[in-house]
Amino acid sequence: MSTEDLAAAIDDLPLVDHHVHGALASAVDRPTLELLLTESDRPVPAWMTQFDSQLGFAIRRWCAPVLDLPPHVDAADYVARREELGAHEIARRLLAASGIEHYLVETGYRGEEILSPTEMASASGVPADEVVRLEAVLEDLAREGVGAAELSSRFPEVLAERTERAVGLKSIVAYRYGFDFDPRRPSPAEVVAAARSWLRSGTTRVADPALLRFLLWSGLDRGLPLQLHAGYGDPDIELHRCDPLLLTRFIKLVEPFGVDLLLLHCYPFHRNAGYLAQAFPHVYFDVGLGVNHSGVRSSAVVAESLELAPFAKILFSSDAWGPPELHHLGALLWRRGMRKALSEWVDAGEWSASDAIRVARMIGRDNARRVYRLAAR
Repeated sequence: MSTEDLAAAIDDLPLVDHHVHGALASAVDRPTLELLLTESDRPVPAWMTQFDSQLGFAIRRWCAPVLDLPPHVDAADYVARREELGAHEIARRLLAASGIEHYLVETGYRGEEILSPTEMASASGVPADEVVRLEAVLEDLAREGVGAAELSSRFPEVLAERTERAVGLKSIVAYRYGFDFDPRRPSPAEVVAAARSWLRSGTTRVADPALLRFLLWSGLDRGLPLQLHAGYGDPDIELHRCDPLLLTRFIKLVEPFGVDLLLLHCYPFHRNAGYLAQAFPHVYFDVGLGVNHSGVRSSAVVAESLELAPFAKILFSSDAWGPPELHHLGALLWRRGMRKALSEWVDAGEWSASDAIRVARMIGRDNARRVYRLAAR
């Protein structure tokens, strides 16, 4: 079996995107599009464009042909073509081109602007299941007027209802506080006191560490795989507090519960995540968000993700939100990174081509199907 066979197998591999959000539900203008091509939440300065970035160059190179444009097309011509095709056709083309066979869609962020799991399935022609964000469920409860005294009993009930058909849970504790939290389950008194203070504050945004810990442990009680954003993200985080190594004590406390923890993205701490995935049987990781935003350099990120963790502990994700270019590129750049790394090792005689194909299948689809029990669905 040759490296050409390996490349073909990776290119043709149907992927499970285990952490993704919906594509845009409606058209956006160029300024809005550019804001969606960066993790910054600040306006793009007038003297620059987000198309002059690794992600912007990758879009002009790899997404342009899917929209019937030449590679490296000028950004203005690319945007004009997007406007001509419309949001539905752009999503249809780019989702189909990604080669994804199953989406696990996290629905807790600006859901009114993007396609729901049902709509993603319709647009792509492949299954889409839901991953429920813990913080969003609690914030919905606050809007409904739940009292502090009843919150600790009401939240697990509502979570069970909301996740009846879900395949996993997600927490953004990294955004709302950081990973340097007390890893222990909070006491009922702590939860009530924190809830009382939060509900009196007038904000529905939950950031109290006791409440965030309550959400995590309630999620663990639910028994579904739990995703945790780690590493790189928008300026709402303090990146030095999002190193997954800070979760080590929490990971140890979780281990007896038999619940899998999925560390998402992890860049630039992906080597640290690889250590955790090697050390603890219930820890997995991916490099999703870092792949899209590193563009041509993403091959190095993908190769680094293969250094330490057993291959049964690594998953593929795009973490795409909004522009379907991100859904397409997340898959394309990951495939390219895997082709480059594995072909080099096969050519050097370090790996067999058959083993390389088997590993690509594990990471690209089989591990996710096992962790989220998709084979039984």
